[in-house]
Amino acid sequence: MEVARVLRLDLLIKLSLAVFLGGIIGFERELSGKPAGLRTNILICLGAALLMDVSTRIGFVDGHRIGDPARIAAQVVSGVGFLGAGTIMQGSGVVTGLTSAATIWVVAAIGLTIGGGYYVEALGAGLLVTFVLSALGRLEIYVRRLRRRVTATVRTRVGTTQEALAEALRSYGIMIESARIFDHSEDRTFEVKLAGPSRQFDIAEGELLGRDFILSVTFD
Repeated sequence: MEVARVLRLDLLIKLSLAVFLGGIIGFERELSGKPAGLRTNILICLGAALLMDVSTRIGFVDGHRIGDPARIAAQVVSGVGFLGAGTIMQGSGVVTGLTSAATIWVVAAIGLTIGGGYYVEALGAGLLVTFVLSALGRLEIYVRRLRRRVTATVRTRVGTTQEALAEALRSYGIMIESARIFDHSEDRTFEVKLAGPSRQFDIAEGELLGRDFILSVTFD
């Protein structure tokens, strides 16, 4: 009993579990080529577990608690937010790194749970996070492939409004993301960026010509 108290075997169990759970999540991130990979997630989970353990023990003086044991844990939650923000990048209108930032945040939460001694909850959360990142990641890729973004040139009769064209496209589940309009003596031409279900573009390209105000449709 004295050896266990001195060597803190309970802390060793906590840190080992933190390495394991942070490791399996980090391993999945490493396989996906993400910036926050194996070592990063292990260190975040390990550090959070250690700080949570210290937070629950540091307030005891002669068997009596002094102060709020949640103060250190609260700082971990705030601090890891800045770390996650560093993985988020924006360029050309596209935001990347949100999943990495969310992973860092939840790995820290798992570490805090381990440090608090809730091993079953931490293990369950760790396995769920791994499942979400690996299995649902593939599902997310599949869903994205079901949608297309294309550039189209649509020639319409003079005076056709963008709303009329948008309504025609919406009937196929296709949305206009941006549009430029060019007026000529014989027609009005729309250069549009469209997004929608992939298979609907093939259907729409032929059927839109059946509308009296549309003269031609070309999808690039």
